[in-house]
Amino acid sequence: MNRRNFLFTAAAGCCLTAVFVPPSVLVRMTGSVLPATRTPDPDAWPENRITLAWLGHATVLINFYGVRVLTDPVLFSRIGIDLGLATMGPLRLTACALPASRLPEIDVVVVSHAHFDHLDTASLGALRGNPIVITAPKTADLIPGRGVKGVHEILWNQAVNLRTRRGDLEVRAIEVKHWGARLNHDGYRGYNGYVIRREGRAILFGGDTAHTPAFAAHRRHGPYEAAIMPIGAYDPYIYNHCTPEQAVAMTDAVGARLFVPVHHKTFRLSAEGFNEPIERAEAALASEHDRLAVRDVGDSAVVA
Repeated sequence: MNRRNFLFTAAAGCCLTAVFVPPSVLVRMTGSVLPATRTPDPDAWPENRITLAWLGHATVLINFYGVRVLTDPVLFSRIGIDLGLATMGPLRLTACALPASRLPEIDVVVVSHAHFDHLDTASLGALRGNPIVITAPKTADLIPGRGVKGVHEILWNQAVNLRTRRGDLEVRAIEVKHWGARLNHDGYRGYNGYVIRREGRAILFGGDTAHTPAFAAHRRHGPYEAAIMPIGAYDPYIYNHCTPEQAVAMTDAVGARLFVPVHHKTFRLSAEGFNEPIERAEAALASEHDRLAVRDVGDSAVVA
């Protein structure tokens, strides 16, 4: 192992140990990165529709009737310790469908929790548009101050009405089942899902969650055009990550019309195979294939 790879591996091991994930399962320091299956073209999206693209992991770009929303931005080839000029940590399996330089100006960012694969400081610092950031309780200290218009921490069942240059947007925090520690000493940090609403339409972003009956109660905030739900990292971490079948069941519980599966095909976080989560999700939707809005990294869908 050369010196560069040794340093990356050492840093990743420290980072991953800090968040209670066995490095032997997770660390992928070298190797090739697959290109995204498709490259979205957000400049061509209509301003009078709701269009989204899965960029990889839990990162979804949404044009919500003209307001640009980005969920859990993780845009670069590695996650982990941000050194300013580079990040030391695990390597992606699949490249982000759009590099930071090709993203439109972002109006609102929602961050579900502080784990390195969801709150990536390098990605947040690279966004254009001076966005407003909505994040979980006791995580605002991790959000880079540069290039951000404001940061709002919100609790479960709390909503904020945001005024952007392209229109108003409501974001409500909802209960999910996960945990929020970024390191091994900050278990006090919160974790959220979100309901994103504009002009009478709503999308649910499940963030990171295990199976929980809480989603049945979130139905009252609908109806939902789509639910963006995690489907990976369940083997063996079933107490913190739902299976694809459970993700579909929670989507049904909230009454969402379309299912947008994320949190797979991007990082090696667990033992299940690369294609297993999406294949199980497709099987769970075998009688209603038209509800599956995206399948591969880079896929786009018009949801309303």
